Amino acid sequence: MTTSNINEPGTPHGPGTADDIDPAVRAELSRLRDSIDNIDAAVVHMLAERFKCTQQVGHLKAAHQLPPADPAREASQIARLRRLAESAKLDPAFAEKLLNFIIAEVIRHHETIANDSAGGD
Repeated sequence: MTTSNINEPGTPHGPGTADDIDPAVRAELSRLRDSIDNIDAAVVHMLAERFKCTQQVGHLKAAHQLPPADPAREASQIARLRRLAESAKLDPAFAEKLLNFIIAEVIRHHETIANDSAGGD
């Protein structure tokens, strides 16, 4: 049988619970978390704008029977984003994974648009 030490950090009544946090630390955490929330909202809005543009690209590609994927463009964008990440002190591997995820979703959208367009002939 295991027992919980009530003085362990992270336990309901131990050090580090909300009741034990210094008000100045709590205020700083709140300030930082508010900034994070604002940044998250901006990221969501930027992604929405990006996807609006890529939807237009998908319709243009479908109208001209172009393939949904453009490997040369994708490789160029990945290299560009890796350079941007490095200059921003962000892990380039993380940035690449994020862009690959976004690219996969864009290609999926382009395939759907192309299939819908082909079915509407």
